[in-house]
Amino acid sequence: MSAAGWDAEYDLVVVGSGGGGMTAALTAHELGLEPLIVEKGRKYGGSTGLSGGGIWIPGNPVLRRRGLHDSRESVRRYLERLTAGRVPPERLEAFIDNGPAAMELLCRSKWMKFSWTKGYSDYHPELEGGSPLGRSIEPKPFDTRRLGEDEKYQRANSMKGPLGLWVTAKDYHDLAMAKRTWRGRRAVLVAAWRVASNLIRRRHMAAGGRALVARMRMALKDAGVPLWLQTPMTDLVTDEDGAVIGIVAEREGAAVRIRARHGVLLATGGFDHNPRMRAEYLPEGGRADFGMGARENTGDGILAGMRLGAAVDLMDDAWWMPAVRHPSGAPIPLVSERAIPRQVIVNAEGRRFTNEAAPYVNFVHDQLAGGHVPCWMVMDAKARARYPFAQILPGAPIPRAFYEAGVAFRAATLAELAEEIGVPAGALVETVERFNGHARDGADPDYGRGESAYDRYYGDPRLKNPNLDVIDTAPFYAFRIEVGDLGTKGGLVCDEHSRVLREDGSVIEGLYATGNTSASVMGNEYAGPGATIGPSIVFGYIAAKHAASRAGRI
Repeated sequence: MSAAGWDAEYDLVVVGSGGGGMTAALTAHELGLEPLIVEKGRKYGGSTGLSGGGIWIPGNPVLRRRGLHDSRESVRRYLERLTAGRVPPERLEAFIDNGPAAMELLCRSKWMKFSWTKGYSDYHPELEGGSPLGRSIEPKPFDTRRLGEDEKYQRANSMKGPLGLWVTAKDYHDLAMAKRTWRGRRAVLVAAWRVASNLIRRRHMAAGGRALVARMRMALKDAGVPLWLQTPMTDLVTDEDGAVIGIVAEREGAAVRIRARHGVLLATGGFDHNPRMRAEYLPEGGRADFGMGARENTGDGILAGMRLGAAVDLMDDAWWMPAVRHPSGAPIPLVSERAIPRQVIVNAEGRRFTNEAAPYVNFVHDQLAGGHVPCWMVMDAKARARYPFAQILPGAPIPRAFYEAGVAFRAATLAELAEEIGVPAGALVETVERFNGHARDGADPDYGRGESAYDRYYGDPRLKNPNLDVIDTAPFYAFRIEVGDLGTKGGLVCDEHSRVLREDGSVIEGLYATGNTSASVMGNEYAGPGATIGPSIVFGYIAAKHAASRAGRI
């Protein structure tokens, strides 16, 4: 769409209010630009607000203060081996070199407080440059009452506990072992104290992604950056040379034309909830919409860029997440559950097909490659008594609705359970017997479960191998495992400055992208906890810096 009259003008127009968009706006303000954020939804925060809030940015100031001093070379080797040539080296280097500065800028705000999730390993610590101690940080819990009027416009998520209980990633690691370790029991007492404290002090405590978004929103309020809700972008505006100079959006029922003097940043998420795009791009087995990203993620930014001739990449991949379907229809992600002992995951033939405790993207890659959709997690009574599963507390009865919905099954023997879920009984019994033999030895020669520090993080520390124990106590349970995702991974191809590129490699001037609107800097892989939000923050920062350079501010 070409230029004409304008209803408003800003230096940088940011489309989308997730972590990457908010960071870009804060960076632009810090560099002397006048930014605007427009958000399609009625709530701000995007998929960041629904997430665990982890941030994977090596060398950031939070890690340095805790004594974790990564060398640039170590991080580069890890990402090079992880992405295996799938990502241009310039993009990897831009992420590595700008990450610390992006976090330093955020941390200048009094609201931006973080802690290191020490011990939450990188997802592939065995690779050269990988860290068993982990590089993930998370926001410190935040009382959302401080948002004032903006509290009611913050996106809610499903991670809030009963009676206002807030749980960080570190807390959950300990709470998951409440029936097994003294640290877990102590975590239960802390949780009880938090509930009582919240009730007495009438706090609205948030952790994870909600805390991160709330803290960013407070920083934006201090900076005076406007955020327009219920303002979906409908088109990009270009000049006669094809450069992007603004957007058209719908606001209060009318079309508004917003000039962007120095650039437009697309931070609209992926195409998680666009059925046509899922059917066109994603592999068989992953096309059904079982996504956990924001409902507004329908590929708007990607499609707008494509209309201008932008190249796309990685469109056949996603931030996959195995999940259980709640009887209400909502997906329940399975992260820690796949690491617990006394369970295996089998396909329709009753056979294991991968390391159950592997990072979730890798697990689903193997699941899709073999056509194991759906698959089944089989566990025994001791597993149910000891460990949480799909938001069901250890030892708590499985709600009847799970059985009625065909999600959960229970039987007195493995053979009877196999009949219930429609897999060959002999194969399932044989699979469990083989697994039990390996569990007694403390090693899994078939798939290496428990060999990685990542596997062991959510395992049971009381066992020889934290991820292995025999499955031998009736009754036995099976849960149907679906292919879910945290968002799609493919998007607009960008250069090291976050500028969107055409099919021929030329730059679409004035157009930037970050987050799941852009082709992931992680390629088909996942570096560690927060490797979605981390790059989104960094490339939002990079985009704002480049826009500022166009304005002559740096």
